[in-house]
Amino acid sequence: MPQDKTGDDPRQAAGNKLSVLRKHPIFADLEPEALDQLCRYAKHTTVKRGATIAAKGDPGNNLFAVITGTVKISSSSPDGRNAILNLIGPGEIFGEIAVLDGAPRSADATANTNCELYIIDRRDFLPFVKSQPALAMKFIELLCARLRWTSQQVEQVILQNLPGRLASALLGLTEERKFDSGSGTLAITQQEISEMVGMTRESINKQLRAWAGRNWVRLEHGAIVVLDINALRELAESGLDS
Repeated sequence: MPQDKTGDDPRQAAGNKLSVLRKHPIFADLEPEALDQLCRYAKHTTVKRGATIAAKGDPGNNLFAVITGTVKISSSSPDGRNAILNLIGPGEIFGEIAVLDGAPRSADATANTNCELYIIDRRDFLPFVKSQPALAMKFIELLCARLRWTSQQVEQVILQNLPGRLASALLGLTEERKFDSGSGTLAITQQEISEMVGMTRESINKQLRAWAGRNWVRLEHGAIVVLDINALRELAESGLDS
């Protein structure tokens, strides 16, 4: 579990929390008094790339809000195979399911890059949500979005071929704010993409190289640059080999 890394100056730390949480989509509409109260609950932490933030089966004692960096939500099999279920970036939260229902964590959360997070204890958060009906509605919307995302993932695995699944994955990453600085660059490796779509890295590499030859994408070290979103969208919607 990451440890609290809040600075020594309480006033500066409080100001930073207020600024960050005010911009966070989930918390932005809270009244000033409620936002101040939330700031008192939130603990700041930094996590290095590769560190485990929460493990599957852990008690769901904390809610996490991402300030900077990307968190990988994944699951693994006893034989060592990995599946990436989602990538959580700045302005998003994770850990909400276990916090709300009190059951153990349903997946592993790992820092995919160096990250800054706010951590809110479940004992503080649940009474706070009960006192803020608008915030409760935000969480209902979030859970609905997570369910839709899961349904789409299942549909792609069952119904789409490899090119369609790969195109859908790249589109999902671009549409869900995973671009770097608006450049079209996805900071994700081919191994990570393979774990998202359930295919081997070799198959992913072969398909990406074919698309690079058509100038649909450009391959860089540890990244994929999307050059032609429309071509990928047509492929994802058609479900045909390409």
